Amino acid sequence: MNIISAFIVFENLHEVRRLCHWGPIIALTVIAVCSSMAILDSIIWYWPLDTTSGSINFIILINWTVLILYNYFNAMFVGPGYIPLEWKPENQRDTMCLQFCRVCEGYKAPRSHHCRKCNRCVMKMDHHCPWINNCCGHQNHAYFTTFLLLAPLGCIHAALIFIMTMYSQLNDRISFGWSSVKIDMSAPRRVQHPIMPFSISAFAANLFALGLALGTTIAVGMLFFIQMKVILRNKTSIEVWIEEKAKDRIQYYQTEEEFIFPYDLGSRWKNFKQVFTWSGTPEGNGVKWPVNDKCHQHTLTIEQLKQKADKRVRSVQYRVVEDYNGAWCPLGKGINTFFRSPCSEEPRIKLAKGETIFATRGTKWWMYGDKVLDEEKTKENSALSYEHVSLRNISKENRNDMKLRANYSLSDELWLESSQY
Repeated sequence: MNIISAFIVFENLHEVRRLCHWGPIIALTVIAVCSSMAILDSIIWYWPLDTTSGSINFIILINWTVLILYNYFNAMFVGPGYIPLEWKPENQRDTMCLQFCRVCEGYKAPRSHHCRKCNRCVMKMDHHCPWINNCCGHQNHAYFTTFLLLAPLGCIHAALIFIMTMYSQLNDRISFGWSSVKIDMSAPRRVQHPIMPFSISAFAANLFALGLALGTTIAVGMLFFIQMKVILRNKTSIEVWIEEKAKDRIQYYQTEEEFIFPYDLGSRWKNFKQVFTWSGTPEGNGVKWPVNDKCHQHTLTIEQLKQKADKRVRSVQYRVVEDYNGAWCPLGKGINTFFRSPCSEEPRIKLAKGETIFATRGTKWWMYGDKVLDEEKTKENSALSYEHVSLRNISKENRNDMKLRANYSLSDELWLESSQY
């Protein structure tokens, strides 16, 4: 596969429009600035091509750029893989273990989640990355992580070129006086007859590119460390959060159940091979996954249903008292509201006076939740909350004797024993 092959799989022009976003624009600008400045520094001022080492350095710089762009564009355009619209499992009984997506009008396969940005259910969703303007998931996880590795390595190489270029050009041309420092940038050091002189503009450009390279190395390097940490455990960033909530839920209700993460195969190498393969195509079809011997295909989805029910118990109903257009910078709501807006990419919900929302969590100034699209759903949710809130009033002794089930209510009440699978 090469870079062009990523463009061949376009279904429509929507994929090309992914480039028209602040994330890819900034990312590609940083790549262009760092790579072009490193190449110019090498062949003009620091490491000319008429030497063997200079030619090798030039080839390595070109390879960094090609490999970084190859993995970047594949992460963007190959995409994470999406669950088909209106998808249903082959076994009808499995629908009791899965969440239903009202937007895609189908069930969410194990490890899949709905992305509001992409407006689709994503296979093995890790997160939505604004820098590629796409989700990181099953099919592009390896490309994305490889990009996170190569970008810092390429930036380190470029940063060394910037530093050595500035040092070599300035070292012999700085004279110190008693009261002033005089800098003469008119005579290059390494190249006797350069194509262009190392001027103040060139120095400023190198300094700017050095800042970009060092900042990218630190920021992207940290992201690579985080990704490798979850990959070696065969998890995603979302599943790390689900596992933490599972432990909190068990501790809160003081049940005797034990939650075992189903996709950790017990070996870091086995977990690693689930993402990285020689062919570049990840293992599995994005729906069915290899699991731990103590678990089954729906261990995690049942836990998600339990957490969903518990989330509804804790949700608080509010009535909207003022219209809100969902703007990111709601200056029309006052200067305080404008400056207290959360710095996140999470979508803002457009609200109209009189509508109902269910808030599940909040900060001092903002709440997070869902807007009720159907008033009948409000009644169902209220009944559900009333029914399950009684769990909090059960004594500790009785709770310890109970075997909590996956209590998740749709149009009919579902009480599913995990032991059935």
